[in-house]
Amino acid sequence: MRTVRFYGLVLFIISALSGFSQSTPSRHLPIIDVHVHAMKVNPAFAMDMCPWFLSSMPGGDPNQPPPAFITTDCASPLKAAKSDKEFQDSLIATMNRLNMTIVASGDASVIRSWQKAAAPGRVIPSIGISSSKEMTVVAFTDSLSSGFYKVMGEVAPQYQGMSPSDESLDAYFAAAEKLNIPVGIHLGTGGNGMANLTSPKYRASMGNPLLLEDLLAKHPKLKVWVMHAGYPMIDEMIALMGANAYVYVDVAGMIWSYPLEEVNNYIQRLVIAGFEKRIMYGTDLMVWPKLLETSIGVIENANYLSFDQKRDILFNNAVRFFRLEESKYK
Repeated sequence: MRTVRFYGLVLFIISALSGFSQSTPSRHLPIIDVHVHAMKVNPAFAMDMCPWFLSSMPGGDPNQPPPAFITTDCASPLKAAKSDKEFQDSLIATMNRLNMTIVASGDASVIRSWQKAAAPGRVIPSIGISSSKEMTVVAFTDSLSSGFYKVMGEVAPQYQGMSPSDESLDAYFAAAEKLNIPVGIHLGTGGNGMANLTSPKYRASMGNPLLLEDLLAKHPKLKVWVMHAGYPMIDEMIALMGANAYVYVDVAGMIWSYPLEEVNNYIQRLVIAGFEKRIMYGTDLMVWPKLLETSIGVIENANYLSFDQKRDILFNNAVRFFRLEESKYK
């Protein structure tokens, strides 16, 4: 009789614990995406996209129509959102499910709308500038001083054929340094035929990470992360990071556009070189909501990364770089 009662008690405890685990699912480990674009969706230009579409870059002919910038010829292309509401609803749902925080730059009205829809503190506003023609130094400084913007980026003078150390941008970086604002600078990848298709001033040579040296020397307290990890200039990127302890990178854009093997080789090279604590996860998210899961999967499925290294890239390194309070994001 005692044996029957004992087993009955064991079955009761197991059943109770099982019911408890089903009713209280574990929360996803936190993720920070440091590179998201907040912009209104234009249905006329929101086309589907194959991830790693730059696995083939056949080139073109100046006497023929230009090559397609992205491709849809794959088994499972990522669907583009067709409206602002569709994109926001999908983004916020994914952020909630995956316990995500994002650094978003672009349209201030879109950023504010995302902030209202997301949990407090989960959308960190960033202000970008690529040319002194876009905004005066006074207006830019006032925007940073307002307290709304916590980050400066995306800074992309490369699309104007300019170095990030160009004197015309120096006062803007000085304002960020004075206000202790971290800065994200586009260097490297531009896609297939960028200079032929959309940005005739774009220069690949202006994506060399070593072009940051004069800027960093002039502003020694400026904290900078190189967007796209300076792809494909890995040797220059490693040299710059070795010389400058306040430089981090993100893997946005390249992580879902270039050949997957190439992407993994590039990230692994940075890790092997000793910079696992200075690589941050980012998407370069625009109009494809499922791009989040696609690019997160690259890190989570990387067999050359340990669990701790994956957590550093997906969360810990961004907490350190942006000086965030870790407990608020778990």
